[in-house]
Amino acid sequence: GLATFKSFLRSEFSEENLEFWIACKDYKKTKSPVKMAAKAKKIYEDFIQKEAPKEVNIDHFTKEATIKNLVEISSTSFDLAQKRIHALMEKDSFARFLRSDLYQELKFSLFNVDHGLKF
Repeated sequence: GLATFKSFLRSEFSEENLEFWIACKDYKKTKSPVKMAAKAKKIYEDFIQKEAPKEVNIDHFTKEATIKNLVEISSTSFDLAQKRIHALMEKDSFARFLRSDLYQELKFSLFNVDHGLKF
């Protein structure tokens, strides 16, 4: 399901949202302060900074709050931005995904596996 959703987002040129959300989830699991700092820097450079290669579409307030949170990094440094992106995907992209051919094909294939149907 996740791979299919990512393919859908790629077709809509918005896969950076899911990549950012996953990177933040991984970041929160990090215990080592050194690794946490390295991951925070990479997330910032890849997704937050202006003209980042995979810049996510977050409002100015969220971007500024996230940058301030990076002064003293913690496991919650990206929480606000992650929540905003999650809400964006939930309300916008995921709703379209559920109506897409990709989702219908996934649902059909899972139904057939679950019920042992063979064609």
